[in-house]
Amino acid sequence: MLNVSLGYFIAVVAVCTLARFLVVRQRKRWLFLVELTAAFGLAACRLEVQTISEIGQWAGGLGADVSLTMLFLAIIVHGVIMQGVTGNPSMSLMGLLQKEAGVVFTTLSIASQFTGAHLALLLASWYWKMELIDMHMIKNMMLAECTSSLNASLIQGTIVEVVGALVYYLTVLSLRRRSQLLQIPLLALLLTFLYYVGSGYTSAYVNPSLAYALTFTCPGHTFLEYAVVYWLGPFFGMTLALFLYRGNIPLLFNKNLLYSKKSRFRSPKAKNTEEKKK
Repeated sequence: MLNVSLGYFIAVVAVCTLARFLVVRQRKRWLFLVELTAAFGLAACRLEVQTISEIGQWAGGLGADVSLTMLFLAIIVHGVIMQGVTGNPSMSLMGLLQKEAGVVFTTLSIASQFTGAHLALLLASWYWKMELIDMHMIKNMMLAECTSSLNASLIQGTIVEVVGALVYYLTVLSLRRRSQLLQIPLLALLLTFLYYVGSGYTSAYVNPSLAYALTFTCPGHTFLEYAVVYWLGPFFGMTLALFLYRGNIPLLFNKNLLYSKKSRFRSPKAKNTEEKKK
């Protein structure tokens, strides 16, 4: 059963890698389309991981350890082939808040990310309808009645997403100057941990377009309730993380409200005096 899923993962990775190469090489002014590719690849792989998590244990004896391992590996591979792009609207908004990207580019990037997530949902639905294995046959039967990831009240769910986003984006900001060899596995491990801890509440996706693909089509909650939890929650968490890290929000105000510009480390006066005497 895992062979079919692995084949699906490899196909998605190959398509995304080729699409990124073509966009970057041929249409440099359309780089925002790379975000579509990143969001598509991430959502397409996560949809299959979600299927393994929900149905794998019954259809093929695949436990939580398998689904978590697949999730971790999927995030690792995505980070490797999509360096420099995220497929995450909150990350795009972070760039805007830091004045690293313009309004037009950010808007196009976010639109591309949601488009990519929707295309991934269409691909996964078509893939499941092929019913190549028992797990997909069951998933296809349950498609209209999928299980929502939001298993908490509106307030609880929003708090979980805010806290998860705060932890994740603080880590992203802290590691941004580190090597990719360190960033990618640490962030993949953190996202896997957040998903595991938050699985009983919201699954802590901390990614609006990913959440749209994974749970917005499931019954049990309105579109507005999903939007509040999975769109506003990560946005507030990301904004708070940026403020705590920098002490300001460059797009809104430049004054540092938390940290002094003075250096934390000063040379002892006595030592400086002795050096002058010498």
